[in-house]
Amino acid sequence: MSANESLAQLSNGMVYASMVVYAGSFIGFAASFAAGRGQQEDDGAVADSSASSTVRAVDVTSATMAESGSAGGTATLTKTRDEDVEALPPGRRAGNIAMSLMWLATAFLLAGEIARGASAGRVPWGNMYEFSLSAALATAVVFLAISTRRNLRWLGVFVVGAILLTLGAAVTILYTESAQLVPALKSVWLVIHVLAAIICGGAFPIGAPFTALYLVRDRAEVKADGGPVTGWLSSRVPPAKRLDTMAYRINAFVFPLWTFAVIAGAIWAENAWGRYWGWDPKETWAFITWVIYAGYLHARATAGWRGRKAAVICLVGYVAFLINYFGVNFYASGLHSYAGVS
Repeated sequence: MSANESLAQLSNGMVYASMVVYAGSFIGFAASFAAGRGQQEDDGAVADSSASSTVRAVDVTSATMAESGSAGGTATLTKTRDEDVEALPPGRRAGNIAMSLMWLATAFLLAGEIARGASAGRVPWGNMYEFSLSAALATAVVFLAISTRRNLRWLGVFVVGAILLTLGAAVTILYTESAQLVPALKSVWLVIHVLAAIICGGAFPIGAPFTALYLVRDRAEVKADGGPVTGWLSSRVPPAKRLDTMAYRINAFVFPLWTFAVIAGAIWAENAWGRYWGWDPKETWAFITWVIYAGYLHARATAGWRGRKAAVICLVGYVAFLINYFGVNFYASGLHSYAGVS
């Protein structure tokens, strides 16, 4: 059965539309980051800010009522003047617009994914182009999900930047026409193994900037020696301890899923090729990535290795993941050559 060209073209259009909107979101997040908004705000800072504005307005109204009552007149509610309520800062406004655009762009990308799968009558995970679209979508979904509970506008410029790079590589280097699956991929393990890998591919790009920014901020805090942190980048991100904690939580969540993906891949390999493990380049680098992240989690819990040493191991693990994701397909040949890249 040939692919539905109309749906394939619709998918391409939705992907390009998402890239345009993501670009707008990137600009908004960059403006918000440059303005220095959000970096020192804790999880409840946005609510606290709104509450303080409300309290200020109530205080003004209460004062008006008290003055009227003390004068023996009738207490009346008066509207506060514009200057009595603090206007939304430009950086915060840019961040809010960027977040809204990111939601819209993610909806476009999701529509593109659905149309791509419908065009071939299968799950859209049959080659590196489709996997890249799915990984970008997973990154956006993970970021937006966390953003519903925490203020991560300061991180948006890094996350959306990674999404744009992934989509750019997908449409320029990795693009493959919509078609049916090769025989090796016609298995239920395609859904099980690749879905787990996609979720990991969405979470790793969020944990990595947390770790990298932790190293930058930690160095700045050491130099400050208890004083105010200086530096254009360092002063725009949260404290090092918070960054380290968030990086650990994300990677601790992803690691069991990556473990499952490696095991599921081995089971799929036995069904497709008659062996569980053959040290294929893709298998090897997936295992190397697993070993490094296992080392990171162990180091994170070991005295003397916490902090910067563990963070460096984490970044090395992310580099190994990128090699497994991109490098193997371009510079190594193996049983995974069906990924659409030669």
